[in-house]
Amino acid sequence: MNKFLSSTCLAACGSALALGLTVSSANANEWPTDDVRLVVPYAPGGTTDVLSRRVADLLQQQLDTNVVVENRPGAGSTVGTGRLARGGRDADHTILMASPGHTIGAAIYPDLTYDPVEDFVFYKT
Repeated sequence: MNKFLSSTCLAACGSALALGLTVSSANANEWPTDDVRLVVPYAPGGTTDVLSRRVADLLQQQLDTNVVVENRPGAGSTVGTGRLARGGRDADHTILMASPGHTIGAAIYPDLTYDPVEDFVFYKT
């Protein structure tokens, strides 16, 4: 594995782990109320899928609940993102994605069925 890919993967894993720990500690008393669905708007078997499954395992241990990875690839990640947006602001659904796919989608697809800013609550690490 080349040096760039190794450092990128390490940075992504660190960010994802920090996100999971932040989410669980911030809402420890009220979240989750049911199984957690982790929507991945990319194809199974890719880097994001592998990373999301590792994050799901860690969240499952930390939250003591089931974490289900749901791959919804297509249209530059807008299929999975739209699936999450249509699901409402359900606290038991979250998404793992790269921000360029989220921000560029609005510019490339003017007829999105969701608002990339208003329909989501963003976590930062």
